[in-house]
Amino acid sequence: MGEVEQLREAVRETGLFARDRPLLAMISGGRDSTCLLDVAVAVLAPDHVFALHVNYALRPEAGAEEERCRELCAALGVELEVVRPDGAEARAGLAAAAGQGEGAHHGEPQATGNLQAWARELRYGAAERLAAERDALIATGHTASDQVETILYRLAASPGRRALLGMPAAEGRLVRPLLGITREQTGAYCAARGLDWTDDASNEDTRFARARVRHGLVPALRAVHPAAESNVLRTALLLREETELLDGLVDEELAGRSAVELSRLKEMPPALARLVVVRLAEQATGGFVPRAGERVGELLELGRRGGRAELHVGGRAGAVIEDGVVRMVRLPPRAERRPDDL
Repeated sequence: MGEVEQLREAVRETGLFARDRPLLAMISGGRDSTCLLDVAVAVLAPDHVFALHVNYALRPEAGAEEERCRELCAALGVELEVVRPDGAEARAGLAAAAGQGEGAHHGEPQATGNLQAWARELRYGAAERLAAERDALIATGHTASDQVETILYRLAASPGRRALLGMPAAEGRLVRPLLGITREQTGAYCAARGLDWTDDASNEDTRFARARVRHGLVPALRAVHPAAESNVLRTALLLREETELLDGLVDEELAGRSAVELSRLKEMPPALARLVVVRLAEQATGGFVPRAGERVGELLELGRRGGRAELHVGGRAGAVIEDGVVRMVRLPPRAERRPDDL
């Protein structure tokens, strides 16, 4: 079996492509998304696949990248939807690029962070709208190489075991069929298939944290041990399996409740108490609040004093302690908070 069929078979074996649902492939014109689209067409047939390209119109290469995507889709017989930011979106993107977006501070790191968040919201928002119209799955070209970089970045930037879990292969309608394939393999696949791709210059720009991880941290780890990347991926897989067990314990403890008695919280093993508090905070806010588990001791101390107490536990989560019970509430943005928001 040649390398082309081997890669296609590896994707088939994931079971992430559903033959009874259309597939929306998100393509940038790079090697990974080019590989993704070609494999999807081979596995599902062209009439079962359509593609989305977002032209952010912020770089000189954007036009050429769009044209490359059009050529690829025409060659594969795939319908392509191209999305460009409208006036308000474009202004938000320019502000983010200049470091003037909401919450921005002076300096390049914040500016690049704003830009990445803006671009992510734009492309996934467009993908969700298109996929909902056809009840389609959404496929991205994230690879095993991206997974390693994501884990390392989150490990450096965020506490908690979630940082080590990486990206799931499937979440909702979003699937990542190439998570078991390396960037080198997608490049070899495209070369074998005679598929051209474009390289995004921002992937080399060390103002972006992802580029610093890719070109600095990953090679350094590889120099320490040649199997560093595969060991990171294996660790993430094992932790994801163990997380399912831990989540089950939290489910049993809360039994669907949105609050917990402080006397029970005090009796729990410390690790379980942290997980319970994090779960309550994230249920209340709908977002990640990994640091909430660090506040268990403070919650217990406030409860010991009696009466009603309040504590900001991180993110948009606030704890309210009353009658020996702690519950979480979602706080408004800091600029809009009033003294009685908790």
